[in-house]
Amino acid sequence: MGTKVKETCTVLSQECIGKDIYSMWIQTKTIAGNAKPGQFVSVYTQDGSKLLPRPISLCEIDKEKGALRLVYRVTGPKTGTESFSRLHAGAQLELLGPLGNGFPLEEAAGRRVFLMGGGIGVPPMLETMKQLDAKKIAVLGYRDELFLNEEFEKNGEVYIATEDGSAGTKGNVMDAIRENDLEADVIFACGPKPMLRAIKAYALEKGIPCWVSMEERMACGIGACLGCVCQSTETDAHSHVHNKRVCKDGPVFRSTEVEL
Repeated sequence: MGTKVKETCTVLSQECIGKDIYSMWIQTKTIAGNAKPGQFVSVYTQDGSKLLPRPISLCEIDKEKGALRLVYRVTGPKTGTESFSRLHAGAQLELLGPLGNGFPLEEAAGRRVFLMGGGIGVPPMLETMKQLDAKKIAVLGYRDELFLNEEFEKNGEVYIATEDGSAGTKGNVMDAIRENDLEADVIFACGPKPMLRAIKAYALEKGIPCWVSMEERMACGIGACLGCVCQSTETDAHSHVHNKRVCKDGPVFRSTEVEL
């Protein structure tokens, strides 16, 4: 964890790739070089009224160019994410990162892997898929509109679920697995809690090792504020409570370590 730095970065490009979904490439000096799939950065707003940075997961990492791709959802007017969406190429942005622990790629090497993403949990699965040396099966869940699916298709098999049935399987990622009779030896997943809960139950039932990235709202990003605590299954030796800090201990956890 000693490699995180705070640096002023430059926006290379930004585009809207779906309803309220933005894709921003950022030039960094050192953060991209140290980053791993499943990690995130804290992005600071220029708005003085919003002191806390916004955590955004890494969608793609270009170590050669020192660039990061952040794909994020604008959560409403006058929010930090909304202010990011107005930035153009050349704009400066303060980033702290890379943060968190990322997915354990070595655990999946040479095996069949489900890369499961739901909603804004889809972006971090892309770089994870790109860097995996395994048989890769992406299972992506969307409300209706698809995004990033074509990038996934360049890196392995892709199955899609949409809540409205407009593409792929009607329903959720678990419905897509059942409908297509998919099987895997390892699962990496990121998405909303109900989705992770269903994946955890499936993994337990099948006896498959599973890692989940928790999307709780992280404020400080370094484990100090405890704003993002999740319930863990084991007791902390110091405080004797069942808590883990998503940002510092995670955001990626073995699914059996956390209560969902």
